[in-house]
Amino acid sequence: MMLPTAGPSTGQTCGLVLIFAVLLQSICVAVTFLYFTNELKQLQDTYSRSGIACLTGEDLGTFMTNVDLNENEERESDPCWHVKWQLGKLIKKMISRNYEENISSAVKAETSLTLPVTEEQRSQNHGHRIAAHLTGSRNKKSSLSASNSSSRRGFGQKIHTWEPSRKDHSFLYNVELKNGELIIPRTGFYYIYSQTYFRFREPENEDSESDLLAQVRNPKQMVQYVYKLTTYPEPILLMKSARTSCWSKKAEYGLYSIYQGGVFQLKRDDRIFVSVSNEDMVDMDKEASFFGAFLIS
Repeated sequence: MMLPTAGPSTGQTCGLVLIFAVLLQSICVAVTFLYFTNELKQLQDTYSRSGIACLTGEDLGTFMTNVDLNENEERESDPCWHVKWQLGKLIKKMISRNYEENISSAVKAETSLTLPVTEEQRSQNHGHRIAAHLTGSRNKKSSLSASNSSSRRGFGQKIHTWEPSRKDHSFLYNVELKNGELIIPRTGFYYIYSQTYFRFREPENEDSESDLLAQVRNPKQMVQYVYKLTTYPEPILLMKSARTSCWSKKAEYGLYSIYQGGVFQLKRDDRIFVSVSNEDMVDMDKEASFFGAFLIS
């Protein structure tokens, strides 16, 4: 006697249904992916053709020429017009910058050329120069004694008379000399310098000494002062240089020079002058004793 064949179990049926559902879902995802990929490609091709058409649909040169006149409400709503407008602005800005750089380079090259200087231009340049160089005067008595009566003389004896004329090495450019003082015409930084030449000769009427100390003269102090006169009641000392020297009796002369210089800020109408100690030792030789100043900035 034959037994009836048993059908698929419930578990097998559920497994088959699940497999079928997964396969169906995979097919749907694949179809959807292919569909959207194709659509995106079509949109990309359309956008690319549209962007190229923005640049080829109208003469770009004509558009750039009238780029500032093409603004209106209808065009502002057109994406293609915005592309052209931004591109035109960028190109015009680059052209303008390149033109300005070329003009600036040409102007600099032109001004850097060396041109012959005429006599009139030289005289104009001298009109802006501020400088003075004074040399010593052989009139020693008037050079040193006139300042003793001044109540604003500071230390030492002021050198009163310099050689101001344009003779030898002396000159004055836009600077006034008065009573041995240089009057500053303009506020600024000045380089001030001075040199004083000391010459000493002791009388030869002394008795000869027996020891070695007698072979040396008495020490002499030499000091040079550079002062500034302002609205302040007393002179202001700018520079000072000093030296104490002993000269041998065997030497015919005792010689020494003191030089000093520096940069100082001076105001308009300030006055500067030189004073020295031991005025009887000062030699106002024009090549050895001098005083000057010039404007730096």
